[in-house]
Amino acid sequence: MVAPAGDAAFARWLAGRAGTGLCELREELGFGDAAALRAAGDRRSHELLTSELARWRPGDAVLSEEDEQHDHARLSAERVWIVDPLDGTREFAEAGRADWAVHVALWQRSSGGGGTPVGAGRLVAGAVALPAQAGGTVLGTDAPPAYPPMHGGPIRLAASRTRPPGFLADLCERVDGEVVPMGSAGAKMAAVVQGTVDAYVHAGGQYEWDSAAPVAVALAAGLHASRVDGSPLAYNRPDPWLPDVLVCRRDLAPRLLEVLRELGVGRENDAM
Repeated sequence: MVAPAGDAAFARWLAGRAGTGLCELREELGFGDAAALRAAGDRRSHELLTSELARWRPGDAVLSEEDEQHDHARLSAERVWIVDPLDGTREFAEAGRADWAVHVALWQRSSGGGGTPVGAGRLVAGAVALPAQAGGTVLGTDAPPAYPPMHGGPIRLAASRTRPPGFLADLCERVDGEVVPMGSAGAKMAAVVQGTVDAYVHAGGQYEWDSAAPVAVALAAGLHASRVDGSPLAYNRPDPWLPDVLVCRRDLAPRLLEVLRELGVGRENDAM
C-alpha cells in the first residue's frame, strides 16, 4: 500500500488506517475485558503509527503518548509528528461509544534551521480519525471541514463526562451556556469543528498529543484555538505538558476569553 505524498493527505491516511485497525480490534477482542482491550488498543495503534512513520517519513522525529521515553532529539528536529494512537481509551473499551479518536499531527520548525529556539515552529498538518462515528469520520487539514453554521440557542460547551472542570458552572451562568458531556479531548474538539458544540475549554492540563491534531484541524477550518489567556498554543516543547486550551467559534472567542480571565481560569498555570 502506497501512502499519499503530501503531509496533510498522509496524516489523514495514517489516522484512518489506525482507526480502522482499532475498530477491527474491538470486533476481535470484544468488551468482556476492558483493561485488556484498552492496553491492546494503545499498543496496536502505536505500533502501526510508528512503523508507518518510520517507513514513509524516516527522517522525521516522533512524539507519541505511548513512548515511555520521549526522545529529546525531537527538540532539534526540523519536523516532528505528534501522535496520540488512542485518545479516549475509556470510551474505546465501552460498547456503543464513538467519542474516541486517533490523532496525527505534524509540527515543523520555523525557517532558521537548527539554530531556531526550541518550540519555534507551528503545526502544518493534522488529522483526527473518529472511527466509530458513522462512516468512519476523518477530519483533516488537507480538506478542512466547512466552518460550522451559527447555533441559535445557548452556547454549547463540551466537557468531560466523568471529570467536568469546577469552573464550568460559573462559565455557563455568565455566558448563557449549557454543558454537553462527551469522552476524549479529541472528540470534544472535533465536535467544535463539526458544529455539534460551540466551544471546548480545558484548564486541568493535557499533553501535546491530546490537542495537536484537533487544533491543527480547527485552525484550518477557521476556528479559534489558543491558551485560555488568548496566547498561542506552542508544541514540541521540552516538557510536552500543556496546561490549558480553548477551541471555539471565532465569534465566541472574545467573550469566552474575557469571562475566563474574570473567573481566574488558568491563573494557577501562569508560572508554567
